[in-house]
Amino acid sequence: MSVISVSIDKNTVKDSGVSVHEVAADLVDEEEHQLGFTELFFRKRKHLIDPDATATKRSVFDDAVLAPHYWPKKNYENIHRFDPSARWTYREECALMRKIDWKIMVMAAIGFAALNLDRFNVNQANSSTFLTDMNLTTDDFNLGNSIFRLTFLCAELPSQLVSKRVGPDRWIPTQICLWSLVSLSQFWLTGRTSFLACRALLGALQGGFIPDLLLYLSYFYTKTELPIRLALLWMSTDLCNIVSSFLAFGILHLDGAAGKAGWRWLFLIEGGITLLIGVAAIFNMPASPTQTKTWFRPNGWFTEREEVIMVNRILRDDPTKAINLRYCLQGDMHNKEGLSLGRLWTAICDYNLWPLYILGLTFGIPDNPPLTYLTLLLRDIGFNTFQTNLLSIPYQALGIVTMFLVTLLSEHIGERTFVAMLEDLWTLPFLVALYALPSEPNQWVFFGIVTGLLSFPSVAYLHQLAWCSRNAGSVSGRTVNASLYNMFLQANSIISSQIYVASDAPRYERGNRILIVICCINIGVLYPGTKAYYIWRNRQRDKIWNVMTVEERDHYLRTTMDVGNKRLDFRFAH
Repeated sequence: MSVISVSIDKNTVKDSGVSVHEVAADLVDEEEHQLGFTELFFRKRKHLIDPDATATKRSVFDDAVLAPHYWPKKNYENIHRFDPSARWTYREECALMRKIDWKIMVMAAIGFAALNLDRFNVNQANSSTFLTDMNLTTDDFNLGNSIFRLTFLCAELPSQLVSKRVGPDRWIPTQICLWSLVSLSQFWLTGRTSFLACRALLGALQGGFIPDLLLYLSYFYTKTELPIRLALLWMSTDLCNIVSSFLAFGILHLDGAAGKAGWRWLFLIEGGITLLIGVAAIFNMPASPTQTKTWFRPNGWFTEREEVIMVNRILRDDPTKAINLRYCLQGDMHNKEGLSLGRLWTAICDYNLWPLYILGLTFGIPDNPPLTYLTLLLRDIGFNTFQTNLLSIPYQALGIVTMFLVTLLSEHIGERTFVAMLEDLWTLPFLVALYALPSEPNQWVFFGIVTGLLSFPSVAYLHQLAWCSRNAGSVSGRTVNASLYNMFLQANSIISSQIYVASDAPRYERGNRILIVICCINIGVLYPGTKAYYIWRNRQRDKIWNVMTVEERDHYLRTTMDVGNKRLDFRFAH
């Protein structure tokens, strides 16, 4: 567990109205259990649990010596529900989790679908007469994608700063509404300049949305509950793309309606759908577990008992989400506390996360150009507009299956590096096959290879983002480091958008050679090197920590100014 210490006298804890109690006998001592697909879908558990048994996990709050180091600060928004003596059963916990999933996770999934709908519909427009009508070349299209990624990248950190200041519950709905207006305004595009301007605005408004959403969900879920929900959220991307492909197939048939091209109606209708989602999010994203009551929802979503359970199970899982800031120079943050320049600079200088940033820069390059150019590649090989939109569905359906299977695999092997590397391992043979095709290949053979390539298990981004968050070691660090990781990811997309160029069309042999080389570097150098680095760092700390006495460790916890992953008791995941 990553922690942040505070130097505090035990008498101070008494001011909060809650006493530090000795270790209780009715707490759960079992190892952390992370719900996975195996248990969720096949209902396989290692042991049966009495639903009426106590589900409260033992934590630092049950140790009279350690508790003062992790006590919540007084301005923590859920402090009135914090009670270390609170106990609850598995039956209560399961019922509450179902309620949180319906109230919180469903809205998050719908918002995520809105992001994907407006982020990728330009590719579907590209299967129509979009480039011809706008007098654009493929290089202009590349430039538009690069500008989108660049502004997306530049907006990552500012978006996180705004989110931490005003709260993700306010900022996320605002983002959705703003970018939906830009998206639907593409109905009135007139040429190259307006196209590039809209891509820039979309990138600026959508940048930071994913880290903002992850930060918001962390207020309601523990670290063992969030991964599977994020995996399902990510799998919904392909499901959303399948639905949007069918939408595009239907909407593009409006070509000529009111004298307008079908792609214009695509932008207008899908932008309007997203705007409705943004308005709904305004009323359905509470700020925290204890802030669901409002003028339009006077009774709130949760009872007082449920709020007590939510707050205490979250803090027992990760006390750093509410550590008492008054007693430390570098404590963590509450939900609407802004980031200081000092925290920002500290996060940027955290060289222990640089290996993950490098992976974020390179891992997605091998499959990005074929994905971005899929509609153009299928049109060039001989398929028409409507065939192209329907033929973009199989790889998305297969992607759901491969991601599901790889997630099952990851639950059994518990290996972050190998699981993250699987995307490049999958991509490499298909890239070689694509490069080896003759100059005029059979269109169905070409379609089969491209579909196989794009059916890769898209787990690397999600695993590496969670990996980065885990190795950051604090809420403030996670906030900034997640944004920094995403900035490198967008730089990845900017680089990949320049690999398939007009002079290399239509086979893009030079581009495919570059993709093969990058894929080999990822597999042979960067992933093994990252794992080796974290093993080495952990061994360095073990040499120091394991020889310390109990008294020396207690003195270190009381006096250290080290925070997050700088602490001697922190170990990096790999």
